[in-house]
This record gives sequence, C-alpha cells and structure tokens, in this order.
Amino acid sequence: MATTTDKIPKIRLSKLDHQINRVDSAEEYDRRLGKLQKELLRIQQTYWHEKRRAIIVFEGWDASGKGGAIRRMTEPLDPRGFHVWPISAPTAEEQSKHYLYRFWTKLPAGGTFAIFDRSWYGRVLVERVEKFTSKDNWKRAYDEIVEFERLLTDDGVRIVKLFMHITPEEQLERFRERLNNPYKRWKLTEEDLRNRARWNDYVKATETMFDRTSTASAPWHAIAANSKWSARLSVLETITKTLKAGVNITPPPINGNVAKMAAEVLGIVPDPTP
Repeated sequence: MATTTDKIPKIRLSKLDHQINRVDSAEEYDRRLGKLQKELLRIQQTYWHEKRRAIIVFEGWDASGKGGAIRRMTEPLDPRGFHVWPISAPTAEEQSKHYLYRFWTKLPAGGTFAIFDRSWYGRVLVERVEKFTSKDNWKRAYDEIVEFERLLTDDGVRIVKLFMHITPEEQLERFRERLNNPYKRWKLTEEDLRNRARWNDYVKATETMFDRTSTASAPWHAIAANSKWSARLSVLETITKTLKAGVNITPPPINGNVAKMAAEVLGIVPDPTP
C-alpha cells in the first residue's frame, strides 16, 4: 500500500538546530508560554462546543522532556476536555490481540483531546529495535499505522505527532541529574540505560518511521529539545497552529434563553459582543 509520503520533507535528527528559537530569559519564556496556553484554552473551548476531536502523540528519547511538555500543555485546560494516556508495555491480554486494539479503546470522544505519552509507534520503535516482535510484523505496521490514522483524519480527528529529540550528550547530563536527585531517581530505569546503548539503532528506526508514516494529514514534527524552555514553546506552537488551522475559535454567541433569564432573574443584560 502506498503511504502518500512522497512530498513530505524528510526529517533527519542530526540536522535539527538546537540553537534556533532558543529562549534564555525566564521573563520571555513565561510571557510566551502564558500567551500560548491561553490560546490553547480557547482552542479547547471551541473543540468542546463543536464536538471536535484531537489526538496529540508524544514520542522521543528517554529524558527528552515529554512529561514536562505535556504538563505545560494541560496546565491551563479544562480537565473534562482531555485525557493523558501514559503508554507502557502491553499486558498479556493486550498482547493476545492486535497491537492497535488498546489504542482504539482510548480514542477521544467528541469535544475532547486524547494525549498519548508514547503510542502505537512503539511497534516500529522499541518493538523493532529490541526485537519484541518479528521483522514481518514491524515492517507491515507502517502501512497499518498510516491507514489507522487515515481512518481517524477522514472521520474529522486532528492528529498532531511530536518527536522530542535531544543529543546523546544532553541525555547523559539529564540521566546524571536524575541519578543524583533523590526526587527524580524514580524516572531513571534499567530500560533507559539499555536503550541508550542502542542509540544508533533507534535513530535509524525513528527516521524510517518519519519517512514511512509522515503524511499530509498527519505529519511528524521533530522538536529540538536540548533546551527545555524552547522545546516546550515549540510543542505548544505546533499544537496550537495545527489544531486551529481552518477552525474559527471565536467564542459562540450567548444562548438566547440564558440571556433572557439573566435579564429577568438577575437584572443583568449580557454584552452581545464576544
């Protein structure tokens, strides 16, 4: 099956510029973060009113900042309108079914966001590199994933796919920080250390994933994440730009019955302008 990726620019991790858009001022970071968070809240309200759906996929290296980016993304949002799904190894029951089954059950309801901290791309990343599945299975998965996402986007779901990239040197510093900080040691696992030893294999798998599954309706966005502040801003900029494209986020007019009752019961005449 063709995956319609011919015209999508190729992403090569070694080419990412970790200095571009770098933010070194706390004041600038806070200002830009607050503006983006406010905009994302308005987008969420529009999606809620119009029963739109969105999926945000986070992939990336261990210690690349996925969790921190997700926290800044969800901080301003109404908790009724999103769900964060942290994805770990499948259970024995899930292993007995098609690998996409457990993700079908987590798709967003109308008006909500589903945020995946790792995702179905594990089939062509960790499962491929660590040989948790056969070569035939992970090679077949590229077309299966493209078709899975096509079904969703054809049904009106917006998909944002983000890969948080840090250099091996930056990962080493973050691992050192986690090891030496009693409150962060729980984040560092034996699996993290084993995965680091196969860095080049993961680069190859990741770039093949970009080539085979980045499509016009669900492209990959590689985030240069050596700077946590810059990465978080880039994540929010990408999400807001994608979710509001072609969507009018102007608040809906006030309900006429509510306006009438407010005037009668409260003596308040609402301002008709948004």
